[in-house]
Amino acid sequence: MNSPISLKAKDDAIEWALTHGMAFKETQYSARHAPFTLTPSLISRGHYQYLKDSVHLLGKLIHSISEEHAFLYDAIQPITASDPFFAALLGMHQQVHCSQTPAQRMPLLIMRSDFMDDNDLGPKLVEFNGIAAGMGPFGQRVHQLHHYLQQWHQLPIGELVDNHAIEQLSAGIAKTTFKIKQEFEDAGPARFLMIVQENEDNVFDQHLLELALQQQKIQTIRRTFSELQAQVTTGEKHRLILEGIGTIDTVYLRAGYQYADYESVDINGNKDCQALMAIRVLIEKHRVAVNATVGQQLATSKRMQMLLSSMDEMSLTQFGLTLQQAKMVKSLLGEMHPVTPESIQLVEASPIDTWVLKNQGEGGGNCLFGNDISHELAELEPAQYQAWSLMRRLHPRPRATPALVIRNGKIETINDMIPEIGMFTVHIDGEPVMEDSSNSDSPGYAGYLVRSKSAMVTEGGVHSGQGVLDSLMFSD
Repeated sequence: MNSPISLKAKDDAIEWALTHGMAFKETQYSARHAPFTLTPSLISRGHYQYLKDSVHLLGKLIHSISEEHAFLYDAIQPITASDPFFAALLGMHQQVHCSQTPAQRMPLLIMRSDFMDDNDLGPKLVEFNGIAAGMGPFGQRVHQLHHYLQQWHQLPIGELVDNHAIEQLSAGIAKTTFKIKQEFEDAGPARFLMIVQENEDNVFDQHLLELALQQQKIQTIRRTFSELQAQVTTGEKHRLILEGIGTIDTVYLRAGYQYADYESVDINGNKDCQALMAIRVLIEKHRVAVNATVGQQLATSKRMQMLLSSMDEMSLTQFGLTLQQAKMVKSLLGEMHPVTPESIQLVEASPIDTWVLKNQGEGGGNCLFGNDISHELAELEPAQYQAWSLMRRLHPRPRATPALVIRNGKIETINDMIPEIGMFTVHIDGEPVMEDSSNSDSPGYAGYLVRSKSAMVTEGGVHSGQGVLDSLMFSD
């Protein structure tokens, strides 16, 4: 039974969340609070510092791969026969890099690397997020909420782990935006274009980032791919021009990771994706900072994660890492295998909760567990194997005490809560953004996002699954 203090804290916390934009759009004129915990997850100082100090190496690795165009092609081409979307992405990549006009864009890599702490294996990478890597602002907001609850409701008790994701992500974007402007000695307004999905309900997280950029004197513009059609043109010296606005310095994609984002309908009612995909190619032909480039999206795919996990330390050094750095990266990569007759036999001989089967999709619904794995493998044709991968399932230790979760205005108690920790990094043309000289061991680090869920739940997204926003507190 919930205590009076927790019920009072619940009501206060919901109002705080809505007041501070920690919400999802419900209808055109209303919003609901995002789900969150009343108390944060515990983490040791050593564990947190290890992740913070090593995660920038993943950004360095992914940037290097994203610019190795021949390597990317060879890595992704085998899955194109059975994955039409990745065939289209690879086609866009070839248009960007294999034409007479070279790509002019400046790569801005804003990446979130998601980890779970396995009972036996320690922290391991769940996945890279290189396009639409969002909810950093929500990560900071729920940290601030827990700080507020400490002040006014005496819970939780302990030292919270600082999270300045809004300031750090916006600082990285601002730095690259003004860098483009300085190249052209442009005295006009700095402009940031966010490409968004139609009818998006996860808008408040995006607006929090936009507000931080506006405070740095950057004009922010929101458009869908459809709204950009026939609106982007070429100015002097390969500058990108948006009709009615002017020159654009930075393009940030919160859309583009699924076919639906590119669908347009002609006068006959036929759906087509080529026209809107051509806009993305056109953008990369200009001198503008871009996150995510098509190369970055391919480099952070499940296919690439599987290939990197299969490499030894010496092989990883081909991507600009020292041997010591490669060893650190290797320690973070979990065990993954391509789907082959041999790996299928391995699955059949393993306990039911040993593996996760992943396709190349982003977001919820793209991972299979338990008996669903065997059913799917039995349905796959051998030609489809390349588009799937098997990852050893991680089993984190649940919280020692029940967690109180607020969802849709009500308190829930979860007895086996486990966290997934996303660490943000920012790299500009391969160089980590350094905003704080005291963080010299953690270059490029830009805050964190914790999403927690019951250990019995497989879909842990805050927006699309049963996950909730969470923050971190030191356990020692």
